[in-house]
Amino acid sequence: MRRRDFAAGLLLAAATQSVCAQEPAKQHRIAIIAAGPVAGIHDPGVHAFQAFFEELRQLGDVEGHNLTVDGYSGGERPEHYADVAREIVKRNPDVIVASTDPIARAVHAAAGTIPIVWIGGDPIQAGFATSLAHPGGNITGATVYAGTEIWGKRLQILKEAAPTASKAAYLTTRMSQAPEGQQLLEAGQRLQISVVELPIEEATSAAIQRAFSELVQQQADAIIVNSIGVLIAHRHLSVELAEKNHLPAIYPWRDYMEVGGLMAYASDDRELWRRMADDVHEILNGANPGDIPIYQPTKFELLINLKAAKALDLTISPALLARADEVIE
Repeated sequence: MRRRDFAAGLLLAAATQSVCAQEPAKQHRIAIIAAGPVAGIHDPGVHAFQAFFEELRQLGDVEGHNLTVDGYSGGERPEHYADVAREIVKRNPDVIVASTDPIARAVHAAAGTIPIVWIGGDPIQAGFATSLAHPGGNITGATVYAGTEIWGKRLQILKEAAPTASKAAYLTTRMSQAPEGQQLLEAGQRLQISVVELPIEEATSAAIQRAFSELVQQQADAIIVNSIGVLIAHRHLSVELAEKNHLPAIYPWRDYMEVGGLMAYASDDRELWRRMADDVHEILNGANPGDIPIYQPTKFELLINLKAAKALDLTISPALLARADEVIE
């Protein structure tokens, strides 16, 4: 190669590198519709969302750099979900992240072909997917559904922790009433503990306070809390009221333990949201959501808070402590 051509080649390469260095990162936009207040998306206390954003950053999707995140609240009112979904779709995000089945159902109806990454119950029963391995359509994500049997397991653990309990209240919402309630009733018969459902119309502080007043009137002496996301936003209040009313309680998520809850039998919601971040990243890079398998947790952990037990004058048996995956002193 002649010296002149070689020098020209160096100049061209340098110019190309300069242009590439100055080329702005490709911008993506995702919309997140949370079950609780929109502020929870960036709340350091909501570890699921923190895990989601941390995973995205590790994958190179950084909010404020190459990623715009629009947050929305479901407003805790199912009748408003369709309006919120239509508002999101008008902005035409690259991906919509939907928390809970009722929200995902509204988004699914409005989204057209916009990809959806969702977290909720049984996706096949909800009509979101044809199978976990190959969802089809424009939706994928993570399911917390592990069969209704897990609710019987939670009640069994609660009964072991509080063997004198004779009536357990099941705190749930109208929109999430499902086979779990029946499973609890059947498990209660086997365990000789009656179960009363307390379905609230909407997940508000006032509604939860009324529910606790009702369960006290019904002389319930233990409580089990539904796993639906809208209740997590009120975890501080639920734990506070359980302690105030001297009620042993078992929760479906670690979040309740981190604000002083007694026990939880739960999958790792942080892992679920990390998996969802992986799905978002794949979709932003061209993957078809219908080809991405839906993640289903296979491991559940028993967490016990001895400080909360002491506040309730409750002695946890050595056998139950030995089975715990984590004991909080």
